[in-house]
Amino acid sequence: MSEVDLAGRRAGFRVVPPWAIAAVLVALACGSAAGQPGPDHGGEYAPADIAYGAQLYAAQCVACHGTNGASVAGVDLRSGRFRNAATDLQLRNLIITGIPGAGMPPFKLDDAELAGLVAYLRNMATFDSRAVAVGDVARGRALFEGKGGCTTCHRVDGRGVGMAPDLGNVGTLRTASALQKSILDPSSAMIPINRPVRLVTKDRQVFNGRRLNEDTYTVQVMDDQGRLVSLAKADLREFTILVESPMPPYKNKLGEAEVADLVAYLLSLKGP
Repeated sequence: MSEVDLAGRRAGFRVVPPWAIAAVLVALACGSAAGQPGPDHGGEYAPADIAYGAQLYAAQCVACHGTNGASVAGVDLRSGRFRNAATDLQLRNLIITGIPGAGMPPFKLDDAELAGLVAYLRNMATFDSRAVAVGDVARGRALFEGKGGCTTCHRVDGRGVGMAPDLGNVGTLRTASALQKSILDPSSAMIPINRPVRLVTKDRQVFNGRRLNEDTYTVQVMDDQGRLVSLAKADLREFTILVESPMPPYKNKLGEAEVADLVAYLLSLKGP
């Protein structure tokens, strides 16, 4: 036993031999080369995200990488192997920062766009656009303002009522799959701040609506009549956060292509 091993044992720690360190490094290198989704991705990629990513790829990437992902020498995106990115997080960072000296520029994309592009790159070899409804923004806007009746509650660019959340920048905040879920089953996709509330004052006035702001002593809501109401918590006998969305589910009201169009429109809303 070497002097280093003896010293390590006396100090109470285990000395790892050089051959073991080398083996770990080889394993890491092989895992990176495989380019498989790392632990930062917890499940399957949603078809809506993959379809959105396919659109982004066609707009942002195809000029250099080609439709088959193999136009750059030494790079085959369809293979699923990325020399500089083993996990989804690393792949996101690579897209944002680019590869200095290799000709790949950085891309300024929001979270929804990054989620879609990564989903497509991970599924590029098997994605079939004919099997997934890819939405049209113009048709989606017509649905939003017409058949869908969305402006009776939501507001975009100053148009609409505003009783429901303003959607002017929702395309930067929610992924394609999250928006699709919000349309088909709103109650299952509500984020906490958007949950409706029921307020009953001590003199039995009832207010149902959307919470806009809350602090230790007061709460402000937009009620279901479109009125802005500010109430002192000390004057309330009931303050209930509801779990059912006031928005009706559209899974039986819109067809698959219509839902895809509506998602495409919502993704296009990036704010001012």
